[in-house]
Amino acid sequence: MSIQSSQTTIYIGLNDGMTGVQKFDSNMYISTLKYVCRSYKIGFSFQEISGGYFHEDGSYTEENALMLRLINVPEQTIIEIAKDICVFFNQESVMITTSPTSVVYITDKI
Repeated sequence: MSIQSSQTTIYIGLNDGMTGVQKFDSNMYISTLKYVCRSYKIGFSFQEISGGYFHEDGSYTEENALMLRLINVPEQTIIEIAKDICVFFNQESVMITTSPTSVVYITDKI
């Protein structure tokens, strides 16, 4: 049976908000991300990705990033997580996308 749910993805760039360069190895950021999710007692998955974007002034940046995926997490909790990540990763901002999704759990039990 399919359950209607919401899926939220938080995109987190790893370049420092002040210097514009990645200060630490990606594994340190991953450890911090896992710690944040565990502290909120939520299930999560993540991927390491690379991306690029344009700043308001027109300059272009490429950077390593993490894509954090959450299912059925309350909006207020998502906002709190995003704010924590901004502080811990010294980010100007993070991007959040949300979309409806269907969740199906399959087991081998009869």
